[in-house]
Amino acid sequence: MAKTKKIPARQCVGCRTMFPKRELIRVVKSPENDIALDFKGKLPGRGAYLCKNAECLLRAKKAKALERALEIAIPDGVYDALKLQIEESEA
Repeated sequence: MAKTKKIPARQCVGCRTMFPKRELIRVVKSPENDIALDFKGKLPGRGAYLCKNAECLLRAKKAKALERALEIAIPDGVYDALKLQIEESEA
């Protein structure tokens, strides 16, 4: 009997849809309260995930979903970096 490998899934904070972890962008709050984009999924700290959809990013920003998930104010620079990353992935 073949053993199938379990694919880890995470929920997007914008659209609340489950996706395979590799298809999402991880935003992480480090133990020092720094906010960064984590493309490898290895940075230490609390993470929140966003799908690579511009509408979803706008929805998450408007609803302050990242702020709630990470329990910290998110600077506009992080949203700009997320928007740039989403635009690059759609191109």
